[in-house]
Amino acid sequence: MASGAFMIARRLVLPGLLSCAVLLISCGSAKYEWSQATNLNTIAAYQAFLAKYPNDVHAADANNRIAELRDAQAWNTAQAASSVEGYQQYLTAEPSGEHAQAARDEIVTRERATAWRSAQTNATAQSLQDFLQKYPTGMEADAARDKLKMLAGYRAELGTAHSKRLAERERDTLAKRFGKNFSQVIVLEPDASSHDYRITSAPMSKEEASAACATVKQSGRSCEVIQTAG
Repeated sequence: MASGAFMIARRLVLPGLLSCAVLLISCGSAKYEWSQATNLNTIAAYQAFLAKYPNDVHAADANNRIAELRDAQAWNTAQAASSVEGYQQYLTAEPSGEHAQAARDEIVTRERATAWRSAQTNATAQSLQDFLQKYPTGMEADAARDKLKMLAGYRAELGTAHSKRLAERERDTLAKRFGKNFSQVIVLEPDASSHDYRITSAPMSKEEASAACATVKQSGRSCEVIQTAG
C-alpha cells in the first residue's frame, strides 16, 4: 500500500521537478548568453541572443544596444568621410540618432565654407552680396562686408523721378533693357541729398559701374558713376 502511494506521488511530482529543472537550465543559459553578448558588445551578438531568447527580460536591452551600435557605426562612417554627403547619409540612416544635430551643424559649416570659398574666388560685389544674403552673420559675413566696401563702393545713377510710381516704372524699363549690365536696378527714397526718387544700380565696383554706364550712354541715356556714402 505504501509502495503504491509512493509510486503515485512520484508520478505526480517528477514531471513538476523536471519542468523546474528545465526552466532553471533555460534561465541559467539565457543569463549566461546575455553575459556573453554584452562582453562581445556587437550587433551580431545581440541579434543572436534575440533569435534564441526573443521574450527574455533582456530583449529590450538587446534591441536598444543594437540601435546604439548602428548609430555609432553610421556616425563613425560620416566622420571618416568628413563631407556634406557623408553627414547627409548619416541623417538618412539615423534621422533621430544621437548625433543628428551635430550632423546638421557639420553640413551647414561645410556648405558655408564652400560658399565663402566661391565668393572669394569670384571676388565680385555680386558674389559677396549673394553670400551675405544666405549667411548674414559670422566671421565670413564680416569679412564679406569689409570686402564689399572696397568692391562695391559705387553706384550707377540712372535718373530721377518726382514720384515713386514714375520711378518704379522707369526702374522696370531700365532693368529690362540693361539687365545684363546691372545685377539689380533699385529706387532710392528721397533724402537730405535729393528730394526726388533716384533710380540707381545696386552697389558695384568702380570698374563695373563705369563699364555699365558706358553701355547706357551709348543708347543715348544719362548715367553717372557715384561713390556711395560709407
